[in-house]
Amino acid sequence: AAVPPPPAPSRASGDMPTIDEQAKVEFHTIAREWRCKWAADAGKIALTKAQEVLDKHLDQLKAIHGCSGVQRIVCGGCLDFKVIVSINASVFAEWEGKQF
Repeated sequence: AAVPPPPAPSRASGDMPTIDEQAKVEFHTIAREWRCKWAADAGKIALTKAQEVLDKHLDQLKAIHGCSGVQRIVCGGCLDFKVIVSINASVFAEWEGKQF
């Protein structure tokens, strides 16, 4: 007879939540990513402005309850400007409830 898989960890017990049906892929961080495109024309002013907006809000992002990091990624090839905010999974729903 097949042995049933172990029960999935629960948040209530302090275990990390899982994302797969076999309860083998655990995680403790959930990230929210904002992605913008910028144009290389006009001295890349759109890129400069995107950075200015991030600079204006960076301290607020870092102060989010459960925040473990804020990353900015810029790709000069595909012209992406990305901001990734990583939050502890146990408190992510609180931030999500505020509609980011």
